[in-house]
Amino acid sequence: MKIAFFVWEYPPVLIGGLGTYAENITRKFVDLDHDVSVFTLNPGGLPVREIIEGVEVHRPMIANAMKVFPIVVTEDLKRWGTNLKFFNDVFIYNILSATKFVNELIRKDHYKFDLISIHDWLSSIAGLIIKEELKQMPMVFHVHSTEWGRSGNAGSEVVNHFERVAADTSDRIITVSNIMKDDLISHGWPKNKIEVVWNGIDPERYNPNRISNEKIQKLRESYGIKEDENLILFVGRLTWVKGVRNLIQSFPNVLKEFPKSKLVILGRGEEQHIITTLADTLGIKDKVIFKFEFVSEEERILHYAASDLCVFPSLYEPFGIVCLEAMAMEKPVVVGARGVVGFVEQVIPSGPYQNGIHVNGYDANDIAWGIKEVLRDKELAKRWGKNGRERVLRYFTWDKVAEHTLEIYKSLIC
Repeated sequence: MKIAFFVWEYPPVLIGGLGTYAENITRKFVDLDHDVSVFTLNPGGLPVREIIEGVEVHRPMIANAMKVFPIVVTEDLKRWGTNLKFFNDVFIYNILSATKFVNELIRKDHYKFDLISIHDWLSSIAGLIIKEELKQMPMVFHVHSTEWGRSGNAGSEVVNHFERVAADTSDRIITVSNIMKDDLISHGWPKNKIEVVWNGIDPERYNPNRISNEKIQKLRESYGIKEDENLILFVGRLTWVKGVRNLIQSFPNVLKEFPKSKLVILGRGEEQHIITTLADTLGIKDKVIFKFEFVSEEERILHYAASDLCVFPSLYEPFGIVCLEAMAMEKPVVVGARGVVGFVEQVIPSGPYQNGIHVNGYDANDIAWGIKEVLRDKELAKRWGKNGRERVLRYFTWDKVAEHTLEIYKSLIC
């Protein structure tokens, strides 16, 4: 197949899990002998067209329409304030990508594409334009998250509208977990269109055997964490949906029973000031280590290797690749499991295949209970870690993700 893939972020521009997904799945499509053309944002200074590991990447240069938008946008968009620049970039990227695809590649250069694949509302405008211009071309709408979920039902009406129209216009919807599918259906999305394909990781890249004890020891020492202390790790964007505030609030409870423990928070986001102030207020600032950085993948892998357990108490998480990363590194995990949280499909909380603990991410006491359950028996925790890696190898590799996705794509063109 020849696939047109529209996604907001793509290497070297990586902001979150969507970019990681796009990078891995497109390269796997190419490995499986399919042609992929990616249309993505150009923040400036990047080539407008290049080949990266067999993937053709188009990055039309965007322009600034900020003086135009206040005249024509809805009241909803006017309330975006300084974030209107973000909408400008999204809108212009979509318009330029769609027109380049339709007019230059299809009509002028006579490219033959089998389908278009659009990802979240960030590429929905391009999808809607292309579908209107090329009505017979199948469109697959990949939903990695929703505006109502990210915002706690208080988001933008405009973004909600783009999501719903893209859902209605698409020929198929692919989302990342069964719990996410149920959420889409509960909001009135067309049930018969929705398919579930889990995300994946590269278990060779996330392999505990690749990391030397020397590197692990050096990292722990850099944080002042001794050999007999527990390193509890959180990795992720520091935003309300990740439950990091509740994790900080849980830690005094953990320290009562396991005083030789330290919590490492790795990530960036709008809650940085809130959580540092909270740790200070709770009197645990010497037990919580903040690294407010977007670190390289190798450094993230090293942090997993150096940890004793990983905690992801999300309140909304359609899938959550960080959990797979920790599992592949043979770490037991404590994960949020209330609401729309895809961790519940990754983590087995009981029985012979147990690899972690489910907790209520809204409840600091429950998070503390989960952490303490792991710390009580280190040998059992190691067994859970090994179970986690085995589960990744069985269900969550990019090969499996790509094969399942391609089956759905093929069903639309056969």
